[in-house]
Amino acid sequence: MGVIAWILVGLIAGAIAKALTPGKDPGGVIITMLIGIVGGLLGGWLGKLIFGVESINGFFHLSTWIAAVIGSVVVLFLYRKLSGRTAH
Repeated sequence: MGVIAWILVGLIAGAIAKALTPGKDPGGVIITMLIGIVGGLLGGWLGKLIFGVESINGFFHLSTWIAAVIGSVVVLFLYRKLSGRTAH
């Protein structure tokens, strides 16, 4: 799976990550989409690093989506922590 596919997966994974981790975010829809894209790419990269495969399995496989959602949740968590510290 290429970078463009991971970006598309990341857009949807960002929305799923936001739904899984409710709370107020210091950003709007654009920030959520960017977090999803970064999280999707992070999930794909970690999948390659941890499992040693070229891509997870493909666009429509569950493992691809799980990796993207986990990556998006991690990035969303980090974003909330970093933006919370700078707001004080």
